[in-house]
Order: sequence, then C-alpha cells, then structure tokens
Amino acid sequence: VGGFTLEADGMLLLFRITDLARFNPDTRDCQPVRKFNDPGMQRFNDVMADPAGRVFAGTIGKDKDSGGLFRFDPDGGSRLLFRGTGCSNGMGLSPDGKTFYWTCSTTNRIFAFDYDGDSGELANRRLFYAANTEDEGTCDGLCVDAEGHVWSARWDGHRLRRHAPDGTVVAEIAVPASRVTSCCFGDDKLQTLYITSARGETDPGYCEAGSVFALEVKVPGLPRSRSRLACS
Repeated sequence: VGGFTLEADGMLLLFRITDLARFNPDTRDCQPVRKFNDPGMQRFNDVMADPAGRVFAGTIGKDKDSGGLFRFDPDGGSRLLFRGTGCSNGMGLSPDGKTFYWTCSTTNRIFAFDYDGDSGELANRRLFYAANTEDEGTCDGLCVDAEGHVWSARWDGHRLRRHAPDGTVVAEIAVPASRVTSCCFGDDKLQTLYITSARGETDPGYCEAGSVFALEVKVPGLPRSRSRLACS
C-alpha cells in the first residue's frame, strides 16, 4: 500500500501496486475495485483526495524520470497529469482551494500549481521551495494549515519545516528521528500535528525513529477531504 484515502462512507481506499482496493476497518474485508497498470512505476507513493472526491496519486518510478502524478475521478476515469520524477511525494491544497502543492523528492523541490476545483486541472507550475539536501534533508510528505502555511517533512533531516505562502521557512520542529516522512492534523479542533517517521541507518537502536509523534500547535490544520471513487 503506497497510500490511502478515507472514502465518503468511512471505508479506506488503498492504492496498491496493481489495483485500488476498498478496505472495511470493521470487518477487515478488502476487495479490489479498480485495476491499474503503469509500466513505468514501482508503486504508488502518497495520495490525496480533493473536495470533489477526486484522488491525486503520485508514483515512484522504475527510473529517475518514470514516476509522476495521476488523477482518479469519481466517474471511473483516470489521467496521467505528468511524469518526470523518480519519487512523487507530499501534496496539499491552500485554504482557498486555488493552489495545489506537490513535492518532487527526486529534485528536492516543492512546486505550486493553479488549481481549478471544478475540473481538477492543474496549471502554471512554479517553484515554491528548493531544499538544500546536505543542510536540511529531502522534502517528503506535507500538509497545509489554516493560515495557508505548508508543513513539510524532511527525510534524513531530523525535522519538520513550516513554510509561509511565499515559500519562506518561518519555523521548524526538531524530531528525534532522522527520516521524518509525513504529517497531518487531527483531533476535534485540528490542533494536534501528527508526525510520522521511518528508522534510518544513522539512528541509534534505542531512539524513537519509526514512531508517530504528536504535538499541539496554535494554528489549526485544514479538514481532510474524502474520496468518492468506490462508494455510492
């Protein structure tokens, strides 16, 4: 499973290597709902639903250019939006729903696009932030808060960074794990920031790498949209 969304009816939609599957967390039943085949990819990596119930799903390619971003629509259609990365990663929408953020871990950059909520189309790709791998690690998963700031995890960076809407780094959170993988907001007020991590080769055996961390923040997050690909 390279990513999942919550469906509008509460089921989980799993993005697996050769299909999309519907998982019932109560019964543990898992049923494939859509076949998928992309010869250029190894697997999905990070997915995101939009307010219309579409899902944007990134892939890890078999080489540095064969990964990319797909869009799956509620009417059953799917579309390759672009290729050109080895590892597609974190995505998010601005509070007004007009800007789409996408992470290219291969080039260690976060890009912004104009986003059309009616059609799901992306346009006007531009650089939002270029990270220095040696100093801050590699940009991984991300989420957006209610002030329109982007929180970006740093793989091999021991941290999470908060970017203003112009890309400027305005804050960071140190994490007791080298490979910080993603983040999201939870609780009833969306003021708990959850941070995921993976264990890295440089992490000592006694540390908390591989754990999920939680931190209370002053600025809340945005509600996550639910997909409508396999529910009535």
